[in-house]
Amino acid sequence: MDAQDIEPPEAEPAADAPDTKERPAPQRRWWTLPVVSAAQLLVVLDGTIVNIALPSAQSALGMSEANRQWAITAYALAFGGLLLIGGRISGVLGHRRAFVVGLVGFAAASALGGAAAAPGMFFAARALQGVFAAVLAPAGLSLLTMTFTEPRERGRAFGVFAAVGAAGSALGLVAGGLLTEYVSWRWCLYVNVPVALLAVLGTTFVPPDRPARPARGGGRLDVAGALLSATGFAAVVYAFNEAEPLGWGAPKVLALLAGGVLLLAAFAAVEVRAPRPLLPMRVLLHRARAGAFVSITLMFVAMFGFYLFLSYYTQTVLGYSPVRAGLTLIINALAALLGSTLIAGRLHGRVAPAALILPGLLAASAGMFVLTRLTPQSTDILPLHLVPALVLTGLGLGCVMPPTASLATADLHRNDVGAASAAYNASQQLGAALGTALLNTIAASATAAHLASAPDTTPTAASVHGYTTALTVGFGILLAAACVAAGCAAPARRQGRGSTSR
Repeated sequence: MDAQDIEPPEAEPAADAPDTKERPAPQRRWWTLPVVSAAQLLVVLDGTIVNIALPSAQSALGMSEANRQWAITAYALAFGGLLLIGGRISGVLGHRRAFVVGLVGFAAASALGGAAAAPGMFFAARALQGVFAAVLAPAGLSLLTMTFTEPRERGRAFGVFAAVGAAGSALGLVAGGLLTEYVSWRWCLYVNVPVALLAVLGTTFVPPDRPARPARGGGRLDVAGALLSATGFAAVVYAFNEAEPLGWGAPKVLALLAGGVLLLAAFAAVEVRAPRPLLPMRVLLHRARAGAFVSITLMFVAMFGFYLFLSYYTQTVLGYSPVRAGLTLIINALAALLGSTLIAGRLHGRVAPAALILPGLLAASAGMFVLTRLTPQSTDILPLHLVPALVLTGLGLGCVMPPTASLATADLHRNDVGAASAAYNASQQLGAALGTALLNTIAASATAAHLASAPDTTPTAASVHGYTTALTVGFGILLAAACVAAGCAAPARRQGRGSTSR
């Protein structure tokens, strides 16, 4: 890779460039931002809000210990497995129409889950949420990409959108704790319904878009690509989820990983030859977009492990209640908001994307490093360890998400915007699933090894050792991502001054 890899993509020929005469009035265009941000909040929040509510739901519905994981896994599998298909549907229907379909379906699935009377009904509702999220997420990002094309407006819009995405996971933990403790676990799902319906009403103010014009090969779905991508992504995500309880060497995990990799390799081979591919290879093979995908994937690997261990540490070692543990993460959410709006949003188009991505990764790695210094004897943990770590990781995440989202969707044919948006969301999903499974397995192994090697140690000390070992790996992942970005940060002729989507 050279400096080009992390600079904005060169504009590609576009047969469908928008007519500037059709550009909607600024007042109407800005309605797109809160509507899309509300949908993004739903999608991200539902990845974590059920986690804290799960023990209460398990008790109420009579879930077994072995099956309760499906409340999380069903959503992750459907969402991750169907994202590329969702991106294609978004392009064919038109992004605004697909966005409304996703919102209505997500609201209906949430209501079904809240009213669940048995585990099977609950798991099915979570899977349906994932199905409609797979349409909603790429449609929302595509709407944002095609609505805001002027650099300063684009920076502000992507800054707010990224802030919602960065803060959503932390807010999900907070909201899940508050709703479960003071209302009912069912409201962790019911709460989606009014938010989704308000967003549907808001879409009446969103400028309409045209469905993608079918290219050679017609508008037919790439059936082989759809099946291979769905099963391949689902197998990989499921393997990551199963690695947590079974270990990475378990035959089931290895078989799923091998099968998933083979299916995705077959998918890539099919897409190269397909007349109307689900994911055109030019989207992935452009070095700037590839750099964005790699950066956000590694960021999510590290950050989802960070959220997991912070939740464990504050509750099991410090004795925080679920609500207090969730509220601690508000610091991270606020820092992410500041980083994405006041830093990344304002600098978009004025500096090269690498000038935001590299410092963001370094700030997040510094925050992760602070927590690796924790010991069972550490004092003043909140002011000396947790607050600096939460602020630095939040600022880092806030600085990385806007430029990577913009790079991933910049200067594309109208027909490719949905696919690129879906690929960007898939990168986040795979990173989150891998980070949770990988770092949790490392923590468990390090804890067990510490107990075996030091029989006199306490379980708390062993747990802290496991957490800091896993966070050290997360720190290394962020440093590796920063090194890749640094190799792309040399001055280039283009300095991020125009990302017009087509």
